[in-house]
Amino acid sequence: MPWPLQQILIVALGVGHGSPMLNAAQREANPASYRQQLPGLQSGDRLRLAAGVYERGMPLRGLHGTAQAPIIIEGPPQGEAVIHANTGANAVEIEDCSHLILRRLSIQGGGPSVAAGRFGISAKGGERNRVHDIRIEHCVIEGWNSSQQTVGISTKTPTWGWVISRNIIRNCGTGLYLGNSDGSDPFIGGVIEHNRIENPIGYCMEIKYQRARPALDGAPAGAQRTLIRHNLFLKNDQPSPDGDRCNLLVGGFPAEGPGSEDVYEIYGNVLRHNHRECLLQASGRVSLHDNVFEDCPNHAAIVLRDHDLPLRMAHVYHNTLVGVQRGIRMASLPAQGHAVVGNLILAAGEGLVLPAGANAAIGNVLARPEQGMGWFVDARKGDYHLRAGQGRGEALDLGMFANDVGSRLDFDGTPKGEARHRGAFAAEAKP
Repeated sequence: MPWPLQQILIVALGVGHGSPMLNAAQREANPASYRQQLPGLQSGDRLRLAAGVYERGMPLRGLHGTAQAPIIIEGPPQGEAVIHANTGANAVEIEDCSHLILRRLSIQGGGPSVAAGRFGISAKGGERNRVHDIRIEHCVIEGWNSSQQTVGISTKTPTWGWVISRNIIRNCGTGLYLGNSDGSDPFIGGVIEHNRIENPIGYCMEIKYQRARPALDGAPAGAQRTLIRHNLFLKNDQPSPDGDRCNLLVGGFPAEGPGSEDVYEIYGNVLRHNHRECLLQASGRVSLHDNVFEDCPNHAAIVLRDHDLPLRMAHVYHNTLVGVQRGIRMASLPAQGHAVVGNLILAAGEGLVLPAGANAAIGNVLARPEQGMGWFVDARKGDYHLRAGQGRGEALDLGMFANDVGSRLDFDGTPKGEARHRGAFAAEAKP
């Protein structure tokens, strides 16, 4: 995978290819006819919207596809299907839907004048609303930024099986807010990948902590893994009146019962630019590997701590941290184990800040920026591939991370082999 700033933008603007469907009905709609067609969509149907402006929002209710034959609502291959919010409503409201794909839609909020608390895509209503196996791909969601409480994608109902892929989400109060502020309505077993999420007022993305889960018919059993991979989380310097926020925050899981063994696996991402907070904060159970963290000159780049719920497991390996005040700060000792392995950290202050009792920091390279910036191919252009002979050491045993989906591949998707490298890039750059 080429350097992510370019790659994520190209991927996000590309054209998606859906899965083959059985007996799919091909439907066409325009701004005058689309509201009449939405309620009648059946499993396997594909509704293609013509280029134009859709002023009356998109209420999606009672639409149920199947895994083999989802319902698809998509914009045109050329031009834009621009969705605006209807008066007093969110632009896209999903209620009682499953196996539904939203593709190539431009969901526009109108900028700072949008009504406070409005969302681009919303699933709300708590336990009475069952919304699962939703895919949002190749969409542009922007201009939902009258306040931090105005959100690009929001879920406030129990959800599972969501895939949010290859979207551009920009200029929102919060880019993605998944779960509810009181720990209800958990976001379970999702995939957030290849998105460019930039210039929020608050968080680029927050997944809320989860208290004990309600009984949910059809929800996946056993431990689940939410994958956050190959995204760009980018902030700017605009003020945050409701309080400074990090680029990405993930909260804890229930102490026992369903969800208690779930994991956030966060890999292959770029988290860039935050002068007022950390780049990532995590509690619960988290595996954080093969990411690039840069430009956090006043704080620790990574903060692992008890927050709404305890930090219970923390695996942090093969990350590159550059342009940061402090590198990795583990403020709480995880009861279920920790490991800080093979990271490359160039920090103006402390590279590692670990609590008493932490004893699993192995093979990390810590240096001042003036010592280590020459190790990279072109740090000024954000190319942190290592020059030949730099940033390497003894082979690392990655066996304890074997359950991670991406543990054997580096940021570029290159096999790690003996894992002698430090940081997110395994292959040496050619001289």
